[in-house]
Amino acid sequence: MINSLTNSTPADGRRTVLILAVLAIAGTTFALLQAIVVPALPVIGHALGATPSAQAWILTANLLSTAVLTPLLGRAGDIAGKDRVLTGTLAALGAGTLICALAPSLPVMLAGRVIQGAGGAIYPLAFGIVRDELPRERIPGAIGLVSSLVGIGAGLGLVIPGFILEHLSYQWLFWLPLGVIAATIALTARCVPPSPIRTRASINWLSAALMAAGLAALLVAVSEASAWGWASPATLGLLAAGAAIIAAWVAVERRAAEPLVDMRVMATRGVWTANVAAFLLGVGMYASIAIIPALVELPRSTGFGFGGSPVAAGLFMLPTAAVQLVIGPFAGRIERRLGSRMQLLAGMVCVLIGYLALVAAHATTADLLAATVVLGLGLGLGLSSLANLIVQAVTPEQTGVATGFNTVMRTLGGAFGAQLAAGCIAASAGPGGLPTDRGFTAAFAVCALALAAGVISATLVPRRRAAVRRAAVLARA
Repeated sequence: MINSLTNSTPADGRRTVLILAVLAIAGTTFALLQAIVVPALPVIGHALGATPSAQAWILTANLLSTAVLTPLLGRAGDIAGKDRVLTGTLAALGAGTLICALAPSLPVMLAGRVIQGAGGAIYPLAFGIVRDELPRERIPGAIGLVSSLVGIGAGLGLVIPGFILEHLSYQWLFWLPLGVIAATIALTARCVPPSPIRTRASINWLSAALMAAGLAALLVAVSEASAWGWASPATLGLLAAGAAIIAAWVAVERRAAEPLVDMRVMATRGVWTANVAAFLLGVGMYASIAIIPALVELPRSTGFGFGGSPVAAGLFMLPTAAVQLVIGPFAGRIERRLGSRMQLLAGMVCVLIGYLALVAAHATTADLLAATVVLGLGLGLGLSSLANLIVQAVTPEQTGVATGFNTVMRTLGGAFGAQLAAGCIAASAGPGGLPTDRGFTAAFAVCALALAAGVISATLVPRRRAAVRRAAVLARA
């Protein structure tokens, strides 16, 4: 049931710009913080006295927290008010970032990264605020812009650390974003109005606990698979446990009077197809972040590596972020011209073409830069369409949790894709321990297969009228 707490009047032009600016800054900052530690893991690990396997948890802990907290806080926004929960989420992101900057040991650093994971809820909360506050004709473009910030922030997160680490300590990777977060909290309180739409419900904590446990088991299994082995008892056991817990969670949700995630909504064609597409697009996005910098940093003595520094490796990913930055402001026009379904399909095809090009040739700078431009085009189109597809398929009071779960699916796909790529590369290692070109080609080919499946999933997404009609039926049920 929806409770209108304020008059839902469309934002005027100036206020619309302010709201979008605040949401854009918040989303970019979180995406940057999530990725910024990747190039700096060896430096951070050495400073904290952590082993390479322990260093990986600086990334894994954040992914786990993001996967668990994103749908939970998205639902909290639907209930308590998206503006309030967004402010609290930004405060948690700031607190976690401060802890990371001051961390004297690995456990404290991991605690900070877990708290930072709350920032993943910025995206579903932002989508809900856009849907509540902006004129209807501006919603697709605004949601597309906010969605594209995921790829932009991740790309910048690979480029910026090299320059900071050359001149400053790694702590500045956290101090600099912390100032931006503090300013964003103040701007959110001033510019984002109270939510006009809330749902009268409470959070089902049993469902939340089952969802958290199931997602945690799956993510840990996938994240550690390259170290443990995909066929190891630990990996298979955690995958089985995670699947069993998720099955139990679905059963509980189907019987619950107030489910955390309405399984009727999740089962609609407009939602499940978008979630599958998010998973597969996540594979392509995060795998590229893992593969291309690793290829650039390999020594030239391998015969195919570029012998680049971490700064150079990040710069090779800059075209991907730059293209998404260009596409973002035009997301509304693209959506109006193509529709979100065709936009997603075009994005999947572009990412697939990018990976096929890398399978065919990745020996020169021109090969890599051309492919990263095409990948950026595909990711920009694909990421900006997914949230719109979900928004079209669900009722307003389900926006937060539904878009939050779509974000989780992208995170799961990203973790799976990165580890699958890393496994292909590691399996090709020769006597000297260095991977071979065959391993990188296999990794690119596996990603191409995933994106081919993504193209198929995009064709299964219903057209807009069918999705909107189904959402209306659910709202009346």
